[in-house]
Parts: sequence; structure tokens; C-alpha cells
Amino acid sequence: MSDNVVMSAMNYDSNRPAASNPVKIMDLSLRDGHQSLFATRGRTEDMIQVAEMMDEIGFWALETWGGATFDTMHRFLNEDPWERLRTLKRYAKKTPFSMLLRAQNLVGYRNYADDVATAFVDRAAENGMDIFRTFDALNDYRNFETVVKQIKKSGKHFQGCMCYTLTEPRLGGEVYNLDYYVGKAKELVDMGADSICIKDMAGMIAPYDVYALVKALKAVVTVPIHLHSHFTSGMASMSQLKAVEAGVDILDTCMTPYAYRTSHPAIEPLVMSLLGTNRDTGFDIRKLAAINEVLEKQVMPKYKHLLDDSKVSIIDINVLLHQTPGGMLSNLVNQLREMDALDKIDEVYKELPKVRKDLGQIPLVTPTSQIVGVQTVNNVLHDTPDERYKMITGQVKDLCYGLYGKTAVPIDAELQKKALKGYPRGEEPITCRPAEVLVPELEKAKAEIGDLAADMDDLLIYAQFPVTGKKFLEWKYGRAEVPDSVKPITMESVKKQDELIKKAKAGELVERKADAPAKSERLRTFNVFLDNEYFSVEVDPTGDAPPVVSAPRAVAAAAPTPVAAPLAPKAAVVPAAAVASPVAEAHGTRMLAPMPGMIIKYLKNVGDAVTKGEAVVVLEAMKMENALVAPCDGVVKGIKLKSGDTVAKGAVLCVIE
Repeated sequence: MSDNVVMSAMNYDSNRPAASNPVKIMDLSLRDGHQSLFATRGRTEDMIQVAEMMDEIGFWALETWGGATFDTMHRFLNEDPWERLRTLKRYAKKTPFSMLLRAQNLVGYRNYADDVATAFVDRAAENGMDIFRTFDALNDYRNFETVVKQIKKSGKHFQGCMCYTLTEPRLGGEVYNLDYYVGKAKELVDMGADSICIKDMAGMIAPYDVYALVKALKAVVTVPIHLHSHFTSGMASMSQLKAVEAGVDILDTCMTPYAYRTSHPAIEPLVMSLLGTNRDTGFDIRKLAAINEVLEKQVMPKYKHLLDDSKVSIIDINVLLHQTPGGMLSNLVNQLREMDALDKIDEVYKELPKVRKDLGQIPLVTPTSQIVGVQTVNNVLHDTPDERYKMITGQVKDLCYGLYGKTAVPIDAELQKKALKGYPRGEEPITCRPAEVLVPELEKAKAEIGDLAADMDDLLIYAQFPVTGKKFLEWKYGRAEVPDSVKPITMESVKKQDELIKKAKAGELVERKADAPAKSERLRTFNVFLDNEYFSVEVDPTGDAPPVVSAPRAVAAAAPTPVAAPLAPKAAVVPAAAVASPVAEAHGTRMLAPMPGMIIKYLKNVGDAVTKGEAVVVLEAMKMENALVAPCDGVVKGIKLKSGDTVAKGAVLCVIE
């Protein structure tokens, strides 16, 4: 800061009366900030650099855990999620910690049995969690019962969420209207909520709608009201100010480097906007600036390769049309790109609201955003004019059965019947609390993982993520080599990479020789494409032998000679037609991966007989499971993959002959 800015800030402080009703702030930088902007790849070592500084600001809470962090840490960062919680507690000792808990989903993507849910909340509390921000993707609070009981038993703060969504451009309509949210707030109070959060995951809430909603809630409940709104549409900052006018108690913000785009409004402009009012935060802008300095210079450079710099605008008004949260939207784009189908994105946008409506107008938040998003992609890529929902994911089937809870409006009857045909649990949907049909899981998980899980924390990693969790535990205890892809990036490597890029742009990657030979007549020009970059490269063959050029000559007509088909290049994309109709080989029919993903498990072994349409392998794509079926009758052969393997689109999963 310049001396003038410092003096100006000091003058503000000297004339700054304490606010009569200061708005409280929860910082999301260490969880939702990096989850929204760079795929939840923030590492504990980088959070430590600012944890003590953030502890001095006066935040109501720091969101440090939950959401996608648990999955991403063990899967992509080789970090123990429990250790992050314990470590950060040692640096930020005064400010309460908050986590995002997906109710009976915990931090995974399905409802877990009651014994897993109870143990998870207990261990989270013991490891240092103070506030449990709890939501259910369907706003079905029956999924709160088990976790809330344990939150209260642990003596912790239960914040109940209402997932905010719309079926109209603005608040209203027959489903998600003011009465709906007021009713949900009353339910949460009856469950013992210590505070209530309006969870606007897609940034859909308009300023005057939030004003009306906060006013209505304050009129019927006495617990604090908390607003969580992503910046995606560009309305969140305006909505925060109107919420403040309406009497909201707590707001969510991020430090500026982790703010805006699909993340949240920044704290610093809000501090200055409320300065000197009866809602003044009381925060020291100089301390916030010091934190930003560290984040900008010592942390963010490590993650710039993950930031989406393809767009000029920091807002996305399309979210007002498709309502897809930013993180899910980026996943959809990446999935389509990997499938060589990015040109289908507009079709996905058109199909998405149709799928959402068919599935009961469910809110789009994890995991329902993934459920709707992946099914939409499946429809666009695999449906035919005479058949919709040709490839239904396992999660859509679970939703139709009732394993996620009750939808706001009934699921399309035809789709529900199709999804539940041959469903293992039964073809009639349930109406009870979902977890009532789930058998206890911990003992089974303990028997499966054996001594690889040293304690309950390890066991809970495996219980929620059997494939990737086991792989992480093998890394953790030295039973498998840690791949370079999950190791941290250092500032030194960032600087080296920046230097290489600088040299490449200047044409200095190869040292120029003073005695470089003159270009010969054999010089050829090649176009080189590297990712999205294009280079024109001149190549001059060395040696005395001139290039051989065959002159065209007339030949007598002859019968064609059979030749071997050329081998496809390693990175070649298998055409969609080949996936839809697997190629018959001399020794059988290849079953190909219709999309990139990870092998969860094979349902059939080599030598097993299968009939056409019978499930053979479960493939995870975008965290959703797809049961892939046999394209023909026969016997399974040629399985060369195993659980945990990552496959590209078109990979041969097995051969059926």
C-alpha cells in the first residue's frame, strides 16, 4: 500500500464508530473459492501461508472443508482430508471452522447408510469442525435426521440449508415460491437449526427477490439468516446489499484472488461499501490487503494452469437460462471436449432443462447437478430419433427409485418405469426415508480394506470412495508408488515453466548458432498443432541424398491386393458410429468405452456368458456411474483392465465372442 492509502485508511479507522448491527462474514476462500475457480485443487501447504492472517480478521467462520475437498484431496492431491482439518486448526485457533455437509450424502455422491453417516459426523467434530452447513439436493429434510442427531450430540452448530432454485425467471411460480422457502425454514427450525442458509449455488437470486425472501424469513423465524450466492450471473454483489437492507445476519464472501466468476463476491468492496453504516463489518482493509498480497504472489501462480482464461467476461448470463452451477458447467465442457463432442454443447444446453423437468424439477446442486448433467450428455450423444434415455446412469435409476429422496414434483412416469426396469432393489419406487432401505456399511468396508485402514478416519475414506480411497491409502502407507501427477507444483517449477514459455514466444528455445547453414531448396514447411496453439515450422533435411519423388505412371488395371489396415495413432478418437455399433473382429465383438472415465468394476469375468443388453462393466464418468451393457450374446474375453484404471473414449473394455 502507498503511504497515502495507509493514511486514508487510518483516518477512516479514527472516525469509525462501532456498528450497532454489524453484518457477519464467513470466508469461503479455503473451500468454495478454489473449488469454484480451480477445480478444488488448493493444497494445505498454500492455505497455511494465510491461515494465521485470516484468523485475525474477525470472520464469523472460515469454510475450510467439505464439499468436493474430501474427494479431490485424496484422489488428485495425495492429501489426507482429515489431516488438513487438524493442520489448519493449529494455525487458525480463534475463528470457528465450517464445512459443507451433503446430509446423508456426506461428502460423496450417494446416500450412505446411517452407521457411516453417524461415524463421519462424529469424526469431523473430533478432528476440529465447528459448524456443519447441511444441505440436501432435493430439500428433503428426512435426509437430515441421522447427521443432525450426531451434530447435536457432538455439541456443534447445525446450519440448515434451503437449496435455492427456480422454475421461473424470478421468484414465483407453482413450485419454488415464497411460501415454499418459508415452509422449508420452519421445518429447519423444528429440526433444531442454529441458523438457516439460503444456498444459491448457481447465482440465481435477484436483488429484490432476496430482499423479499429475507424479510419473509425474519418475520417467521428467530435464528440467524445466512446468504450464500455465487457470482456466476453477476447479481450476487447487488443481492448481498439488498439482503443487508432486509436484515440478513451473515454473508459469504471470498478474498479477492479467489472471488468472482463462478465463485463468490469479494470481501473488500463489501467492507468499504458498509463502512460507517450500522452494518459495518469492522474489518481492517489493510489486513485484508496483506492477505491478498500473499495469495496473488505466492499461491495463485501455482494454479493458473487450472484457471479458465478462455472467456473475457467474468459473468455468465447463460446460467439464468440453464441454471447449471459453474463447477458443473466446466465439468460438462471438459467431458464433451474429451469425447470430441464439444460442438454438441448448445444441444446440451437445450436438453438440460428437459431432463431436469423429467426428473422432478430438482435443484441443480451436487449431486443432482451431476445427475442431470451427465444424463443430459448421454441423451445428446446416444439417443436416437425413436428412443430417448437410451443410456440411463445408475444415479438416475437410484433417483427414480427414491434413494435420494422426494422430488419437488413427480418424476416423469414413463422415464421412471424405464429406469426401474430390472432395477436390483425393485421396480416400485420407495416412499420412506431413503436410508431406511440401506444396510449398514462399515463392517463390510472394514472386512474389505483390512489392515490398510489404520483407524476410523481411513475406514471412512474407503467407505465413501472404495476405488480411489483404496488407491490413496496405498499411497499413504507406501504400498504403491505415488504418481507424479498428484505431487505438488512448486514456485520454482512455475518460474521455470514461465521462462520456457517466454523463450518459446521469443523463438529462443533452441540456442541459435552463429554458423547456421543457409536454407537449401529441400526446405519444407510443416504445420504443428500443440493443444490450441499453432506453429509453422521449417524443416531442411540434412545429408547428400535428395528426396525421392515418384513420377506418376500409367499401370494396367489389376485386381485390388488386400492390405493390412494401418494402426490408428495412440491418441486417435474412435468415431461415434464405432461406439454405437461395436466392431466385429475375427475373434469376437469389441465392447468399447462410449466416453472417457474410470473403471469402477467388472460385473462379468472372463469366461462368463452374457446376453445382449446385460450389464458387463461399470464406468464412472464425471463422478456418475454408467452400467455398460453387452452389445451381443456371447462369452466375455479379453479383459485387460481393472478397477481404478482410467480409460479414453473408444478403449476396448472387453471382447465378446
